[in-house]
Amino acid sequence: MAKALLLFSEGLDSILAGLILKREQIEVCAVRFITPFFGWKYRENPQLYFEKIKDFGFDEGLLLDITEDFLEILRKPAHGYGDQANPCIDCKILFLRKAKELLSQIGVDFIATGEVVGQRPMSQNRNALELIEREAGVEGLLLRPLSAKLLKETIPEKKGIIKRENLYSHWGRGRAFQLTLAKEFGLKEIPTPAGGCLLTDPIIGERVLRVIKERRPLTPLTAQLLVMGRHYFDDGSWFVLGRNEEENRRIKELCLGTLPLFTLSEPSPILAVIEGNSSEVSLFQHLLKHSRKAQKKLEEGGEVSLVQVEA
Repeated sequence: MAKALLLFSEGLDSILAGLILKREQIEVCAVRFITPFFGWKYRENPQLYFEKIKDFGFDEGLLLDITEDFLEILRKPAHGYGDQANPCIDCKILFLRKAKELLSQIGVDFIATGEVVGQRPMSQNRNALELIEREAGVEGLLLRPLSAKLLKETIPEKKGIIKRENLYSHWGRGRAFQLTLAKEFGLKEIPTPAGGCLLTDPIIGERVLRVIKERRPLTPLTAQLLVMGRHYFDDGSWFVLGRNEEENRRIKELCLGTLPLFTLSEPSPILAVIEGNSSEVSLFQHLLKHSRKAQKKLEEGGEVSLVQVEA
């Protein structure tokens, strides 16, 4: 039986692409690339992903952390940014290059995605799709089942692995076609159109672009911090404060022993000093601003002090 490597975003289009392949008696190995900006929850709990794969009837699942490689293109994407800080085209090229490396390793015949011609103006117009395929070195190996009839015939079609007449010619941003197909496949829950990349969030995107523009450290650790908390940039300093108990826990878990951590003697957020050497007065003021209990104690004539968080 032929086998395909499906680039799985968990969106409706990639789900449908996998279900089309299964309908044609092709084994599906669904790979989910993860970074702190997408799919990161599976790093802590990969079982959630494999349960999802099983629910869709896919044969195998792979989780691959590509953070280091992704940060390289995020710093200076050759084809620029899409929405906010998302390096759309370079991201897809990276995914496909990684997928190509897997072909011989896991015995896969071709690669598949849920991409639709004309769905996204930057990364899914016809010229962009051809550019991505060419620069990733996967020409002929990449099948896009939802729009295959609008594109060049692929190697799996030429070999008879999958029949072109059983593929589709969908294009554009409308979702009526996908919703109809989802109903035919019996999907009970329809994912939202968004791909789930946090770099398209206006607040996070602006924050990331500022870090890149100001040449501040962009590492696997700071990437994880960039998607949480409140961030303050004071000249050469950069702080992040937790907004709730969960973020305080995560900041402490990530940074203890690596970055200086502070809190107050009254309940307050945890502050991590990512960069810089600010005075204790500055650190105190940042924390005090977000602690009502500490403010109230001071108003009542009490004392509140800065506390460094230790292991």
